[in-house]
Amino acid sequence: MNGGANGSSSAPQHANLSGKRERNSRNTESSTSTPTTSEPNSSRASSKTEKQSRSTPSSETIHHKGGGEKSSTTAENNEEQHEITPDTAVNDTHTDTPPSEILTLKMHTSEVFMCAWNPIHTHLIATGSGDATARIWSMHGAKASDDVHVDHVSRTSILLEHGPAGQPNKDVTTLEWSSSGELLATGSYDGVARVWRRTGELIHLLTCHRGPIFSLKWNKSGNYLLSGSYDKTTIVWEVNNERGVVRQQFSFHQAPALDVDWKNDYTFASCSTDKSVHICQVGAYEPLRTYRGHTDEVNAVKWDPSGTLLASCSDDCTAKVWNVADSTTDGPLHDFQSHQQEIYTVKWSPTGKGSKNPTKSLMLATASFDGSVRLWNIENGNCIRVLSRHKESVYSVAFSPSGDFIASGSLAGQLYIWNVKEGNTIKSFKGVGDIFEVAWNTHETRVAACFSSNVVSVIDFDRSRYCG
Repeated sequence: MNGGANGSSSAPQHANLSGKRERNSRNTESSTSTPTTSEPNSSRASSKTEKQSRSTPSSETIHHKGGGEKSSTTAENNEEQHEITPDTAVNDTHTDTPPSEILTLKMHTSEVFMCAWNPIHTHLIATGSGDATARIWSMHGAKASDDVHVDHVSRTSILLEHGPAGQPNKDVTTLEWSSSGELLATGSYDGVARVWRRTGELIHLLTCHRGPIFSLKWNKSGNYLLSGSYDKTTIVWEVNNERGVVRQQFSFHQAPALDVDWKNDYTFASCSTDKSVHICQVGAYEPLRTYRGHTDEVNAVKWDPSGTLLASCSDDCTAKVWNVADSTTDGPLHDFQSHQQEIYTVKWSPTGKGSKNPTKSLMLATASFDGSVRLWNIENGNCIRVLSRHKESVYSVAFSPSGDFIASGSLAGQLYIWNVKEGNTIKSFKGVGDIFEVAWNTHETRVAACFSSNVVSVIDFDRSRYCG
């Protein structure tokens, strides 16, 4: 599942962002956090930033209560690498985004950790926050040129409450739309998963996890919902209109499960702070494969569009690509070792076999606390580009649906949109606070960025300005 364009939240484990910030030597003032719970004492599940007081929702808001890589190839030795830095990028064509191209969604009262565009009802975007709420916003008729603050958007925002205002441990930690666009799943710090209709009606309250939920993913058919939790388990939930029950619980990890991702309707991957990656299948009671190549906690796992290759990234500063179809080795196909700090997320381009852009080459993007995004050629393992304009840690990266552009967001609140082919920035935006998530809409006309300053900025994008 790639980025927000298909309804998936771009960054895997938002409940743990503050723990990563505390260990990151590039921290800024906004990364100072205080504990909000005495629950997990883990770098992946530590405290959030202090809650910032915001105005209460308008009376027009609708309320719905919810209960309570063959060999290592380094970029430094790669002749194909093109590094873009503030000093060398004199020919960069990027321009700051004017206010007339920015929508600001302002109804949350705490950090906004994630967002996801609806894959079918493309005017809808869901957001999740540390204020114990998720929101579904309608962009129908919303134009940045109308009003920079677009307060009128709040009139069509649906509030999905996860508990009373101010109640601890109710932070929304992950969310994702089903492929049909009809259902939204949310996970929270209290270990409860919820399933909502796009109209805001709560239809399932899934209570089996005994710790914060870090990742939720729907399978393509929409009958199974997969969750990964601090309690070391992953659960496949059977979800339909009548019920939401545990189909199978997997207890293979020895430490918190940080991310999960479906290969197909029945097979999935999970990763953990125990440094391992498991390939599991519904109905099987042992992992199909286990990969132990990482030497530190594994932050994210992602399947390529064909479901053949699995990418993982880790605090050991490496990203690895595993050829799951090759049963002769448990070693990685590629082991990317060029980053200097932790790699927080990986994203596949929506290109190559199995994608909607099959004639374009498959790439992998890695985003790191060293402030860079690297693009890798999967056929030969070479680093194609180093995108290093950011001056702070990069938390989130997302390919556009065509694969021609990539958006990245940093701890410094800086959003860049890059031309993948040329390696230059073509659009930028500086907001207030950390950027936790960036996501493209399906039509490639907007990019959303979630901020620690309680807002979501939606940036207009016109690809005709950047493509001949």
